[in-house]
Amino acid sequence: MVRFLIRLAISLVTAALGLLVASWVLPDFRLEWGGFLVAIIVFSVAQAILGPFVFNLARQYASAVLGGIGLVTTFLALLIASLFPGGIHIDGAVTWVLATLVVWIITALGGWLLPLIFLKDRAEKRK
Repeated sequence: MVRFLIRLAISLVTAALGLLVASWVLPDFRLEWGGFLVAIIVFSVAQAILGPFVFNLARQYASAVLGGIGLVTTFLALLIASLFPGGIHIDGAVTWVLATLVVWIITALGGWLLPLIFLKDRAEKRK
């Protein structure tokens, strides 16, 4: 249960960082503070639900794109999160592509590095 909560927290933190970095780096990516929490939650939930779904579709119909699953999932999660009012607004095709790349890089690195830091300490404490 603790491991699940740590992974959930990591997912939320990396989503928040990814959205913040995208809003700082990309001028056509706007993040409204009033809907920031909603955007993080919607993005994280959408990414968690869509990840396995997109993976299964790609594996079944287009195995050549399996490496791009994270990018597709991030794009779809951004699209869904942008549908909720007061959260994120993305203007222009180039900004959509760059936002997808920025948020994907941040969430992928965070999802890879943070569990090593937090769950490694927990495993060492058990021993």
